[in-house]
Amino acid sequence: LLGGHGGTPRATTVARVTSTTRKAPAPPRGVIAPLTGVRDPTSGAAHRPALTVKIENTPMARPQIGLDRADVVYEEVVEGGITRLLAIFQSQVPAVVGPVRSVRRTDQGVVTPIGGLFVYSGGAAYAIASIRSAPVTLVDETRAGPAMFRDSSRQAPHNLFGRPAALFAIGGAPVPPPPLFTYRTPSQPVPGLPVTQAGVGFGAGYAVAYAWDAVHRAWDRSIFGHPDLVASGVQEAPRNVIVMFVQYSGGVGVIGAEAQLIGSGDAVVLTGGHRITGRWVRPDRARPAQFFDSTGAPVRLNPGQTWVELAPIGTPVTSS
Repeated sequence: LLGGHGGTPRATTVARVTSTTRKAPAPPRGVIAPLTGVRDPTSGAAHRPALTVKIENTPMARPQIGLDRADVVYEEVVEGGITRLLAIFQSQVPAVVGPVRSVRRTDQGVVTPIGGLFVYSGGAAYAIASIRSAPVTLVDETRAGPAMFRDSSRQAPHNLFGRPAALFAIGGAPVPPPPLFTYRTPSQPVPGLPVTQAGVGFGAGYAVAYAWDAVHRAWDRSIFGHPDLVASGVQEAPRNVIVMFVQYSGGVGVIGAEAQLIGSGDAVVLTGGHRITGRWVRPDRARPAQFFDSTGAPVRLNPGQTWVELAPIGTPVTSS
């Protein structure tokens, strides 16, 4: 079978024919999700706005639900020095998220560049007036209908939850949202110093720690001295952690204070097992912050979930 007339192996002839008719590889299916840089094979990310949900972060709120499915999570300081979360969903649609809590002045600065929907439980009059200045569709408990519900197995006010599929159906713009970050390709090296442990020293007992998991290429998150687990038992483990050092006008932990997110400041970025020291720059409300390393080069993140820590200036950030 390997021989043939004229000394030409038949197998070689067959291989030559096959090589001339072989089809090019099919292009990857789906779109790149704008808030993670990850390919979405369903292309659902091309047809959804951003959905920002205000989520409680106290011990009474635990275990939180759906937080591991967020594209981006912002952690801000509120009254008493405790922290609260803004979880932004777009590429994934978990069944339930929460507990949902009230709006703060800082929130409008976070959501203005991406628009979409903003989901909250209510809030003080000054905070509601502030979020109304942002280009978002506001959804609170009184407007949500069946898109939000109270879990009778939990104690109020820590028992309000949202159904993202129903919340997305309310509608928001733009669709899809603009990206918040730039991402690294697999061939691009990671700058900065290699680290395996890092901590952000929020006050009032809300300090958080991150441990680099080289196998899964993620930062395992802990809070209150324990792994930060959601209701499904999954540990929060973002691909990237950005610490933005910001001024809280009115005072850190004071009622009505607001993180100043326009301007510039110092930043620390944890990505790819490295710590990058640099700066954040945001000249106006309409655009998100950009991040630069100590040489002035743009910081590129690993595709995936990102946590942004809005740390008061002077907050200790440790690493080893």
